[in-house]
Formats: sequence, structure tokens, C-alpha cells
Amino acid sequence: MNMSRVKSKVTSKDSAWWLQAPTEPQAGLATDAAGLSNAEARTRLAKCGPNLFRDHQVQPLWLQFLSRFKNPLVILLLVASAISAFTGEITNFVIITLMVLFSVTLDFVQEHRASTAAASLRKTVSVRASVIRDGKTIEVPATEIVPGDLIALSAGDMIPADGLVLEAKDLFVKQALLTGESYPVEKHPGMPATDATDLQDATNAVFMGTTVISGSARMRVVKTGTGTAIGAIANSLTRQPPPTSFEVGTHRFGLLIMRLTILLVLFVLLVNAFMHKPWLESFLFAVALAVGLTPELLPMVVSVTLSRGAILMAKKRVIVKRLAAIQNLGSMDVLCTDKTGTLTEAKIRLEQHVDPQGKPSQRVLELAYLNSFFETGLKSPLDEAILAHENIDVSAWQKIDEVPFDFERRRVSVLLDKGNGRLLVVKGASEEIIELCTHYEQQGNAEQIPLDKTSRAQIHAEHIALEKDGFRVLGIAWREVPADHSDAVIGDETDLVFAGFAGFLDPPKASAGAALAALQDSGVAVKIVTGDSELVTQHVCTELKIPVLGILMGKDIEQMDDSALRVKVETANLFCRVNPAQKERVILALKARGHVVGYLGDGINDAPSLHSADVGLSVDSAVDVAKEAADMILLDQDLHVLYDGVMEGRRTFGNIMKYIMMGTSSNFGNMFSMAGAALFLPFLPMLPTQILLNNILYDLSEVPIPLDKVDPEELRRPRVMDMNFIRNFMLVIGPISSAFDFLTFYVMLHVLQANETLFQTGWFVESLSTQVLVIFIIRTRGNPFKSRAHPVLVATSLTVMAIGAILPLTPLGGYFGFVAPPVEFYAILAVMVVTYLLIVEFAKRIFYHWHRVAI
Repeated sequence: MNMSRVKSKVTSKDSAWWLQAPTEPQAGLATDAAGLSNAEARTRLAKCGPNLFRDHQVQPLWLQFLSRFKNPLVILLLVASAISAFTGEITNFVIITLMVLFSVTLDFVQEHRASTAAASLRKTVSVRASVIRDGKTIEVPATEIVPGDLIALSAGDMIPADGLVLEAKDLFVKQALLTGESYPVEKHPGMPATDATDLQDATNAVFMGTTVISGSARMRVVKTGTGTAIGAIANSLTRQPPPTSFEVGTHRFGLLIMRLTILLVLFVLLVNAFMHKPWLESFLFAVALAVGLTPELLPMVVSVTLSRGAILMAKKRVIVKRLAAIQNLGSMDVLCTDKTGTLTEAKIRLEQHVDPQGKPSQRVLELAYLNSFFETGLKSPLDEAILAHENIDVSAWQKIDEVPFDFERRRVSVLLDKGNGRLLVVKGASEEIIELCTHYEQQGNAEQIPLDKTSRAQIHAEHIALEKDGFRVLGIAWREVPADHSDAVIGDETDLVFAGFAGFLDPPKASAGAALAALQDSGVAVKIVTGDSELVTQHVCTELKIPVLGILMGKDIEQMDDSALRVKVETANLFCRVNPAQKERVILALKARGHVVGYLGDGINDAPSLHSADVGLSVDSAVDVAKEAADMILLDQDLHVLYDGVMEGRRTFGNIMKYIMMGTSSNFGNMFSMAGAALFLPFLPMLPTQILLNNILYDLSEVPIPLDKVDPEELRRPRVMDMNFIRNFMLVIGPISSAFDFLTFYVMLHVLQANETLFQTGWFVESLSTQVLVIFIIRTRGNPFKSRAHPVLVATSLTVMAIGAILPLTPLGGYFGFVAPPVEFYAILAVMVVTYLLIVEFAKRIFYHWHRVAI
């Protein structure tokens, strides 16, 4: 995307509101420290609308209902019914119109209920902001922010609106989304240069969608929703997530059905024209045939099944933000995660503070405490452990400046003043810290000893010993700077004096081993992707009895091209000392190998990896930017919760596949028979209204599929939609259905000597009975008597079959062109149906054995 074009599009002299003097009125924005009142905020929300940068206004229900009639097949049916009315076929007109209305209404009601339930779940994990109203700081959804609100910002927050910075303390903001600049920009109050009309020059303003990297601030909202900078270019910045494997599969399935439908309809029209059958009936028959072949309930079944899956997953502490990701969670065969909080308790304790010789050192603790106390970036668990270890009086110290932490340097520096001199205190990854040092301290010796080759080796050995004992280790160093040194920069982090190590313990989570084993047994390989050292990670794996299959270091990944990395990621299951860019490369390499990859992250720099993964997972305690990027939110950071989510994803996929497999086998077989019958019958094998009734009754029997159970065998391994598998299944089961249809033709014509109406009636009853009952065979790969269907599915299916059998015996049947079949027909039908089901069961078992799928 051309960023300069975007900038010129959103900034100009007129729209650069940050250049207005604070004393100038700005739409009545509140300026006092108490913020807006709650009453005033409600008034402004009603006036300005929700704080959404893209218009998400929901259409009225009646418009949503009418939009269902845009379906080409629905339009075609309504045209056909109008033609029927015009030619005097009033009965056909009424029946077709009523059935279309019933089908559309059923689809609309089910999908509306499903989408409403899913939306209510998403709201529970929406991004929230700290707002000052009526003098109190409260948490409100970001969508309820209004112009004039006072917002408190801290590291990790996603900025909820455009506004002016009123107060700032070392505030650094990443705004690459708008400007393309990858480095954080410092923000502070006060007027910028008069020509600062570009976003990156607006040092006194912050913008919606950008992220606070470090520091804290208070801002006053000026623009919300579509009035923001991101709102003006929302369409340009929108990055559609890549289609999931399930979405790709359903698209291919739709194309397959469309091709078959077009071929059969054209075939029927040509045959009927050649045989000089009435054109109107032939046209209606062809349209009804197209409707019968089309899985028109598939969108509804998908929506309802996914929404029900989201509701069930919410009960298991997983909130789904993007419904389509449920299937990907079920298909996931690789999970990439950090060890903190998943393999460990995330209860980090500072256990060691030692000098370079490994002796306990209060000096190291004091320096680490000063660094963590005055750091304004997002406090890591290590910082919190240092501050909780011991309370140290820092009142004599004053902070001058800091160099915030970043994942390239892997350290943070603070510049402090004690009145008698200034000190730069540096804390970070031990290897990097030691490399920056030229001297080291020795306990009991005030002088600074030069670091030579021997002393470096001794310090390195102490570092290795701590890590082998399972300690996460930080290096602590310092240097004196001149008293007039007021700005800390990266270049100051040289010629340091090494003070010692801080060692932390994070106990392994007792439940992690069992959860990992459960995921492994279900076909999900867990790969640990961490910034920690390989020794600490191996120590945790040893305690949890996790086999280490291979280790790949960040420095090695840096040297590899993509093709080499794709080979290595297959065998390694520990990726250590990796930065965020390397994490993303690991995920993309796994996807290139054909894996469905999940990524569990909760940090500021996890957003790229969450976007790149097939399913992005975060936790409720994560920073805003990670929660916004994730597809699902785990309310508990526990692999057991994730395992439950994976199983629910597989159940959801299994039920959707049931509908597809049934629609492409039995239903297709019947429609193929219908087209074939047109070759030798002097009349239509089934009237158009009868086809439509058959189709709608069959669809009704399948509505409860989202409620159905899925066999344990289906949950053992991740599955993706395989079109070759579906096509082959259709080619095995479909012909059996067609064979029994042709057997029915023989019975009707030669055994019962049926006329046109009796033939059509008999075939209607037989085709509906076989289509409905075969559900119980196809819904399971195993024994249908052992795999119990849901009671609602059983009741619905049997009711539909009974309606189909009894309808010809009622006065209502006459309106559809039915006549009462003789008693012997039902006896023959019973034998045929039982035989059909037995043969389908036998063929199904051979098919699954052929595909080497366990029954």
C-alpha cells in the first residue's frame, strides 16, 4: 500500500486539529480533570454514535429477511410460480410460493438467532478503555468513548480514539498502521511545529488503532468513529484475513454442486424438448431439480453449528471472536506457545541476586529494583517479581530519562539522579548485557575490574550454571554519566560495569504435562516458541517429562532462508531466544509445510504472529493489541481449556460434514435418478411441486444436525475438508441410491402397473424415506446402532418420514398430485428401504476401510 497516498488522504491544514491552540473551543470538549459526567457522555454517544471506525450499522430485520430473496434459485422459483399463475396453474403458484416463504423464513430465523448469540459472546471480550468520568476512573467499552472524554493510557493499551495528549510520562507510541514507520514515536503535550500537518509530525496527538509501547499518559478525545484518521482510510487499511481451510473447502464444494446442477438441468431440458413434453412443466421440473440439488440449508447449518459451538466453547472458558476460526481450531495440528503461563504457573519469584562470582549481592538487588521501579514500559512478570521481592527506599533517586525495552535490544535502561551524580542502570538479557560491559564489580572490592577473556568465561559459566538449575536470568549493569547528561539514548549503553545476575523461578504447572499429553494424543503437536534460553526451557521440559525432539535458536533462524527453515521446523519442538519477527517466520514456515497452526500469545509484539497463524489465541489478561488481533480469547491460560476448545471445534466440523456428506450422496443420487428417468418415461417422474415438497421435508429433517453428537473416533485426529474424499464418497453412495430409485421405477411400472400419478406418488414416498433414513447410516463411520443420534434428530426424521408416507392418504395430498398407493406398495417399500440401508452400511464400511480410516 502506498503510505504517502494514505497520509495525504487523511491530513491537511484544515483537518490537522492538533495544530489548534488549546484555548480555542473544540466542539465543547471538557477540559477539567473530572472529565465528562456520565449523563453528558450518554448524550454525546446518542448524538455522535458508537466509536467504530467502520460503519457496522445493523440492517433492520425486515431488510435482512428480504435480502434472502436475492438467492438466484429463490428468484427463479418465484418467477416459475408467477408463470404458473399466469397460465392458470393457481395450485402450483400457491404451493411453490408457500414453500419458498417457509424455506426462506426457516433459514432467516435460525441464522438470526445464531448471529445474535455469537455477537453477545464477542462483547464479553471487547477492548475496554480507562475513562475519567465524574472525577472517577472507570472501565468502559471502547465503542462507548465520546468526544471530550479523558482517557488514561498505559503501556500495552490500544488507543481508542483520536485525541490530544494532556499529560505524558515517557510516552512512546507505535503508529505504523497509519504512517508506515516501524519505530515508536515519542508523544508529549504542547504545540508541535506549525507545519506539522502529517500524522508522524503530530507529537501532541495520538490516533485510534495505534499502540502504547511504553510510558503513560492522559489524553482528551477529539475524534471518534469514522471521524478518526483510521476511519477516513478504513477501507484502504482493511486486511481481510486469509480464508480458512474450511471456507476454501465449502467454496470448492459449492463449485462442484453448481457444475453438476447445470449439467443435469441442461440435460433434462434438452431431453424434454426432444420428447416434446409441455414446456412449462419441463421448465418447472428443471428449476425444481436445481433446487433439489442445491444444499440451500448449508449456510444455515454452518451458521447454527458454529454459533452453537461458540456457545458451548464459552461454557468451557473460550470466547470466540471469529466464528470461522472454530473449524480451524478443530483442524489445528500444531500449536505454538510460550512456556510462561502454559507450561509454568506464571507465578515468577526472584530467588537469586548474585555478583559475577555467584555470591549473594544486595547491590544487584538495589540496581534491579531501581530499573524496574522507574521503568514506565509495560511491566513484565520479571519486573513485578523484583518489586515484590523486597521494598527498597528510592526516595533519594529522581528519574531523568529512559530507553524503553524493545525485542531487538532485549534490554531497558533508566537514567537516574541522586544529587551527587547520575547513573545509567541497564537490565536485560544476560548475553547482551555482558557483551556491552568492559568492567565488572567484585563484592567487597570498590574498584571496577576490567573484563578479560578469563573473567568473561567465569561469568559465562556462572550464567550457564544458573540456567541449568532452571533459573530465568537477567543481567544487571550500570555506568556513571556526566551530571548534565539529560537524554538517555541507545548509544549510552556501552562501556558498562557488570554488577551481577538476577535469577527467577517459575514453577512448572502440575497440570501441563497431562494437558500436553492429551493434545499430543489428539494429533496436536505443541511447539514451544520462547525468548528464554534453551537451558531454562529444557529444564522445564525435563520436569514435565516433555521429550525434546529438536532445538532451534533465534540466531540460527536469523541465518536461514525460508526454504531451510521449512525443513528445520518440522523436527524441532523448542524454539528458544527468538524475537517476534522470528516467531512469525516459524509460524509461516509451518503453514508452508501444510500444517494448520495455532498461536497463543498475549504481548504487544504478538499481533503479527496472531494474524499469521490459522487460529490466533490470546488470554483475557493480554494487552489490548493482542486481544484485538486474536480469533479466540481463553479466559484461563491453561492448555486443558484449549484442549476442550479443540474438541468442540472438531465436533462442530463433524456436524457440518454430516450435512455435506448426506447432501452429496443420497440427495444427489435421487436427483440423478430424476434426470435419468426423463429419458424413458413419457411423463415427468415427479411433479415440480412434489420435488420442492420432497426437498423441504428433507431439509426439515436435517435442521437438528447441529445438536447431534459426534463419535469419539471423529475427534481423535484433526481433519480438514477434503474435496477428493467428498467426491469419492458421493460416487460410492450416490449410485446405490440411484439403483434403488430405478428398482422403484420397475416395481411401480411392472409390478403395480402404476399410472402417471401413482408412479409419481410412489417414487415421492420411496425417495423421501431413503433420503431421511440414510441420515442414520451416514452420520457415523461406525455402527449406527451403537452411535446414538440426538433424540431431536431422531424425532424430526421419523416425523418427516411419516408425513411423507401418510400425506398421499389425506385430502391435502390431492393438491400436490398424489393418490393413495395400494397396501402392497408399503410392504414392498419396507423391504426395499431395509435392503437399501443394509447395502449403504456395507458400502460405507468398505469405503472407509479403503481410505484407511478407523471405524
